[in-house]
Amino acid sequence: MKNTHERSGRPDVMKVLASARPDELDPSGLADSPRQREDLARILAGATDGRAARFRVPERLRGGIRPLRTVAALAAVTAVAASAVAVSALHRDPSGVRASALPQSSSAAGPGSSTSDGRGDVRLELLSAAKKAETSAADGTYWQTTTRSEDVNVVGEQGQLFAVRTTSTAEWSVGVRPGSRSLMVSGLDGVTAPRTKADEARWRAAGSPGTMRAEATGNEEGGTLGYTMGTRRPMVMRTDADDKIYALGPRNVTYQDLRELPSDSGELRRELEKLYAEDSGADTGVGRTAYVLRRAADLVTMPVKPAVRAAAYRVMADLPGVRGLGRVTDPLGREGVGVAFPGTARTPLGSVEQRLVVDPSTGAMLAEQVVLVEPSARAQEAGLDAGTTVNYGATTRMSWEESQITVPENAQH
Repeated sequence: MKNTHERSGRPDVMKVLASARPDELDPSGLADSPRQREDLARILAGATDGRAARFRVPERLRGGIRPLRTVAALAAVTAVAASAVAVSALHRDPSGVRASALPQSSSAAGPGSSTSDGRGDVRLELLSAAKKAETSAADGTYWQTTTRSEDVNVVGEQGQLFAVRTTSTAEWSVGVRPGSRSLMVSGLDGVTAPRTKADEARWRAAGSPGTMRAEATGNEEGGTLGYTMGTRRPMVMRTDADDKIYALGPRNVTYQDLRELPSDSGELRRELEKLYAEDSGADTGVGRTAYVLRRAADLVTMPVKPAVRAAAYRVMADLPGVRGLGRVTDPLGREGVGVAFPGTARTPLGSVEQRLVVDPSTGAMLAEQVVLVEPSARAQEAGLDAGTTVNYGATTRMSWEESQITVPENAQH
């Protein structure tokens, strides 16, 4: 989408981007290679709505609703990042991961099949969620979500590695009426600290460094992500441009576009497959199933009609290779049903898998998680075992409201 900011009198987005950039992302801190500078640009373009992700991963492991694919939206979220560099989802391909680093395929089970250890029929659970989603509120002025996120990464030198965690909250209010604005406040209560007491001891033994770097996925030349210990001010940004309020795959869409999505699951699936065809030239690095699953999960948390939200769940229920995890608790302790994306991806922390947690009794999408399947030696040295959640975004509120969210007085603009 063309940049309309100069025409509309909005701030110079490049200046906003430069001022928002954390010190640890200064290009001078990277080895001076074209590939690393390219990767830095991708990192800056990939920040998301407070769900800070510590490594760049293929499309299937990028979660969360997508604000517009505009420079302005991407610029402001860059500074969200409570202390880490958030790289999880806005752009259609911020990962920079090539085919050689893409997820390994797993054996595909049939639609809705149960796992061999009897963890339940995921298809029935998703269909139950679809039924509940049909009864949700239909309309309002602002579609608002609140998300709590946590990101875990490994920093330090070999032999002195330790894990850090970045936690924060984001509020996003999408205005759908004429004259309403869309605002996102990211990095609320944001803090980066050692993950455990053992990690704190290792951090102190290393001299209590204030800034650290971690290896980034997808850069064979040794790219890194920066982390700053402690707290940061929240960041506020405007996420709409003219009448466009979301990015759905490769498209910037209006509220009317969302309202016109088909409520029949077969038609909706075909529409999402069209997005895959449009996006295929961007080297998204995933197959059709994982792509459609990702887009369907996004729709569940967008201001679509209740019937479309229900259809999105039905699309998810009928996709091949979607694995049920049975009854689980999300990172906030809420009970739901686990759904695993097909395949895994390689990262510096090891092989990881993306999962969703859905509450079939309410139709709510509770959380998205990235979980270690096979930890790397680096992760194991820092105490990260198989099953460790290394990134999550948990939705704590999703509703229609008539009032705009309150922007904290100390928020950066």
